[in-house]
Formats: sequence, C-alpha cells, structure tokens
Amino acid sequence: MIEEIVISDLGVIGETTLELGPGFTVVTGETGAGKTMIVTALGLLLGARADAGSVRRGAPSAVVEGRWHVPEHDAVAERVEDAGGTVEDGELILTRTVSAEGRSRATVGGRSAPVAVLGELADQLVTVHGQSDQIRLTSSSAQRAALDGFGGRAVQRALDAYVAAYDTWQAHTGELETLVRDRDDRVAEAERIRAASAEIEAADPQPGEDAELAERAERLGNLEDLRLSAGLAHEALSSESLDDSPDVVGLVESARRAIERVAGSDAALQPVLEQLTELGIQAAEASASLSSYLGSLEPDAGHDLELINERRALLAGLTRKYGDTVDDVIAYGQRASDRLLELDGDDDRIVALQQAVEHDEQALEQAATTLTAARAKAAADLAKRVTAELKTLAMAGATLVVEVTDGGEYRRHGRDQVAILLQPHSGTDPRPIGKGASGGELSRVMLAIEVVMAGSTTVPTFVFDEVDAGVGGAAAIEIGRRLAKLAERTQVIVVTHLAQVAAFANNHLNVVKDASGAVTSSSVRRLEGEERLQEMARLLSGLGDSASGMEHARELLDVAGQRA
Repeated sequence: MIEEIVISDLGVIGETTLELGPGFTVVTGETGAGKTMIVTALGLLLGARADAGSVRRGAPSAVVEGRWHVPEHDAVAERVEDAGGTVEDGELILTRTVSAEGRSRATVGGRSAPVAVLGELADQLVTVHGQSDQIRLTSSSAQRAALDGFGGRAVQRALDAYVAAYDTWQAHTGELETLVRDRDDRVAEAERIRAASAEIEAADPQPGEDAELAERAERLGNLEDLRLSAGLAHEALSSESLDDSPDVVGLVESARRAIERVAGSDAALQPVLEQLTELGIQAAEASASLSSYLGSLEPDAGHDLELINERRALLAGLTRKYGDTVDDVIAYGQRASDRLLELDGDDDRIVALQQAVEHDEQALEQAATTLTAARAKAAADLAKRVTAELKTLAMAGATLVVEVTDGGEYRRHGRDQVAILLQPHSGTDPRPIGKGASGGELSRVMLAIEVVMAGSTTVPTFVFDEVDAGVGGAAAIEIGRRLAKLAERTQVIVVTHLAQVAAFANNHLNVVKDASGAVTSSSVRRLEGEERLQEMARLLSGLGDSASGMEHARELLDVAGQRA
C-alpha cells in the first residue's frame, strides 16, 4: 500500500505531499491544475521512461519519493534486498530523480539502483489503468494467470495435477530422447571402456605398485656401489682377512678387557666399562646386519632390473591413459565396470522409457482435459459477471468474452490459450480488450474486471485515470460505487472530474493551482467537511459556492454513505 508520495518540481507541481493510506482516494482539480502529474509521478516511481520536459521550468531536476508499506518477508522485500536496499519496519522508500537534461536516477530502499528494478517491483506494487497506459491483462500469459486466479481452488487443483503429470512426462521424454540421440556415441563409449577395462585387467596393477617398483629400481641401479660400500663397512667392523688387520670389534674388545682388569681398583671406571661393553655389542650387531645385507643382494641384478623396468613401462602407459598414479588407474577400472553395466543396459532402459512415456501421455491428456474444463467453467463465470458489471457502467451493449482454446501443444501451464475479448456492441466481432474499446471505455472495462476479480488479485494498489471519461449521471454513480467496492480489498487511487465518483472516496485530495507568481504552481491538499462540499459543488456546477451545487453534493455524499 502507498502511504505517501512527495513531489518536487514536476510539471506544474512545485512542492507537495500526497497522503494516501488505505481505501479509496480520489484526486480532483480544475483543468490544467496538474492532476495528470499525480499519475506521471507514480509512473516515474514504477520505472516509466523519464522525460526532461516534465521537469518544472527553471528547476534543475524533478524528484518523486514514494513511501510504501510492504510485508518484510514477501517477494517485494526480497527483491529490494537483492538490489542492496532495505525494508525497515515494513516501510519501503522509492525515489526517482529526473534532471533538466533528461538524466534519471533511482534509489530503492535507500540504495541507488537501476531504473529497471523499479519496473520489476511495479507489477507487484501497483496496477495503473489509464487512457495512455498499458493494461494489466495485455498478454495472453497474464490473462491466463488472471483466469486461473479467478478460478480458485478448482482450477488450482486441476493445474497442480497437470503440472505433476507434465513434469513426469518431460523427465521421461527427455531421458528417452537423450538415450536414443546419443545411442551411437554411447556404443562407441562402451567399446572404449571395454578395451580400457581389458587392458587394465591384463596388467593387473596393485595398489602402490608403482612406488614400490621405483624404489627397487633405484636399489638395483646402484647395486655395485651398495655392495662395495657395505663390504668396506663390514670389513672395518669385523675383518675376515688373514693379515691380522685391526677392526672395530677387535679394538673395542681389547679396550674392554684392559679396563676390566683394573675396574675393581677404581669405581670411576665402572661406567666406562659398561659403555665399552655396550659399544662392542652394537659393533657386533652392525657387522651381522651388514653381513646379512650383503647376502641379500641379488646375484642376477641386471636381469631383475630389466624385468622391473619393463613392468614400470607397462604401468606408465596405463597412468598416461587412465590416471596420474597406479591407484588412479585401479579406481578408473572400477568406475569403468560400473559405467559398462549402465551402458550395456541402455536397450532395456529405452524400452522401459518408451512404455513410461506412453503411459505419461495418457495421464497428461487426461489432466489437460480436466484443466481445460475447469478453465472453461471459470471463463464462462468471469465473462458473465464482468458483462453484468459493464451494463451498470454505461456500456450496456458490451459483452466480455473469455475464450479458452487448444494451443496445440503441451506446456507447463497447460495446452490452453486464454484470450479476454470485448464485444462493444451486439453484432460486432469480439476483439482484444486493448483494441475493442476507447480510452475511457477501456478503463471501465478494466474496472469491471478488477471488481469481479478482486478476491483473487494479489496487486495491493490500483490507479484509475479518467475512468469516468464520457459518462455521467447514474452511470458515474455506479462507477464510484464499484470503485468503493474494489477499495474494500485493495488500495484504490482515482483521478476524476466527476462528483458522482468522488463522493464514494474516503480520502479526497485536491490539486490546487496558484498563478500568483511568475510561474504557475500547483500543490495538493486534503479536503474534509465544508471544503470537500465546495469542491463537490464545483465539480457538479462549476461554482464552488453554488447553493444548489452544495445541496446536490450533500445528496451525493448521502448516497455514497448508503452504498453498503
């Protein structure tokens, strides 16, 4: 709901504030006072194209600020947050600035944003019906959505069942088309995987084998150095030569025996004796280990190294094709087996999917037929009720036609095409509502539709500009009555020149023109009591102080007060 609009230097309006609020707000004023600027200002807040010519003469820019009350967690608030703005305590502020050079700037929830964001919010905030405005139900999709909303639970249940059937059909159809389309590719893939599996299976790689072979190859490649160094070390520790060359084991043993002979004479030598004893044991163990190591060195290392290198080359070929390591190759082989099972089962899957699609099509046809029937019933009811409304709005010969036709293909919303048409007079062909009525008639047609669909609409605010064009008397009273009826559920703002319409408003705003300065200026004020009676009298007779006009105005207000 719009709570307030502040306008600065827009057209003939210098500086003014429109206090709106819930219910039915009417805007009146003398010709040329700037009533249309109210609609222009609202259009700017809703993303309409900026026009430098709308900036007040002599002003650097025009500024329009709107304050909305919106729920904090609905789609509008979420879009505002996506744009970087905020909705605080349910209040949303939109601002549009238009410079005298034609540059435009918008802010959404306190943050600068592209003007396109205002346009995205517009459909959820306000619907404007005017002689120069796009009507809300201009597209076939919007008309279908409106009819579905009007149809209520009956249409919604049928639509939900259809959508479920459609999604299942689409999923099976898509999978089947993919399998059939890619069959040759999948056969080729199966052959490649089968060959890869056979190659990996023949090689039979083992986990960690590549690292183990690399270690063995390194060892065998340096075998002579290993043998020589280990032999020298063994000889130094425990010599087996016959020339009585000293070795570590013998020297340590000689040292131990020397200390052992005198250790009893001095306790300080006991630790040294223990150390020498331990050193002798360690030297003997090291000598034994080297002897064992020398015995383990392969006598035919060259042949073994050749075999190892051949194995490593085989594994390297596998890792180039199937993974960085042998473990990756093994994992690839396991995945390949699973993929082969899937690919080899394609033929059976295709047959099963073909049967599923046939079943899905039968279910979809039945669901589509049910949905069409529900929509057709709702369409007949909508047309009947709107046509009855039109007869009270000075369009007695007009008939609304809501057509539900077969679009020829299944889509997620159904196979129906919905068209809302207007037959202006008996004997004429129904035409799209945007082409079958004049500007004033179009506003009345939309008023009739909105009144009938008020219970199903989600738009919180409606604006009607010149909805009463070309009518008067009793027809104008009926227009006012229906605007008030619509305002029971939504916020309604109407620009009018008829007292019969204004009488039904609970909030009356008057655009006042002041030509006392060098430039004509207009402002807006709220009318109550005697001031409202005078404005009603002016609308009726052209004279605000006419006694008969004042009396007539009171009668109109009494009629409006009894509308319930």
